[in-house]
Amino acid sequence: MAEPEEKYQRGMVVVAHADDAEWGCSGTVAKLCAEGWEMVYVLCTDGSKGSDDPEISSAELVRIREQEQKDAGKILGLRDVVFLGYEDAMLQPTLELRRDIAREIRRYRPYLLICQNPVRRLTHGGYLGHPDHYAAGEAALSAVYPTARDRLTFPQLLAEGLEPHKVREVWVMDHEESNQYVDVSQHLTTAVAALRAHQSQVDPEQADEYLRRGRQQTGEQVGLPYAERFKRFTLG
Repeated sequence: MAEPEEKYQRGMVVVAHADDAEWGCSGTVAKLCAEGWEMVYVLCTDGSKGSDDPEISSAELVRIREQEQKDAGKILGLRDVVFLGYEDAMLQPTLELRRDIAREIRRYRPYLLICQNPVRRLTHGGYLGHPDHYAAGEAALSAVYPTARDRLTFPQLLAEGLEPHKVREVWVMDHEESNQYVDVSQHLTTAVAALRAHQSQVDPEQADEYLRRGRQQTGEQVGLPYAERFKRFTLG
């Protein structure tokens, strides 16, 4: 017997840093939350390296960025924000990271998981990409399959009372072979407000311009005013 439809309305976003999800999928998350989905963010790193200010310490930056992400989550309507606390700029797709993401998948049991692209693309002039993003994407995909679904992998998770869980769909952000375009036109204001919460990372006065321009360019590819794109995988 299939699960009741309401059980399908659980989602998770796994990213490397505070603000990554706001840049990559906040319009989609705002839309899902408005439709009644329970959405959870899992942040892999502590964000401790993301500042050029010589007067700020890593410890202070961690505190600031965690609060900014919590504030953004309230704007979007998230159920929860989980901080795994790995060191910023040092993230690797280790077994430990995979286990920790799988733990959250088993805990929150999402139908849908959204993650970053694990593949580096050198197609955007002036942007090489952050290695933490690729590590987070690879670890998230490996946590979905097979770790979170396999009973005998990381038996300590069973000991914690976390039963295996099968994610049903994975959406990879900004993939070069995108096949899922989400119309975020009605939710862009919320997405912009969430991005503005990250004041240590983005000029609040420019957040609207940055986000709208990118979503507009994506929307033009499929005849929508504003859109976000993903590579969508449906799992058995």
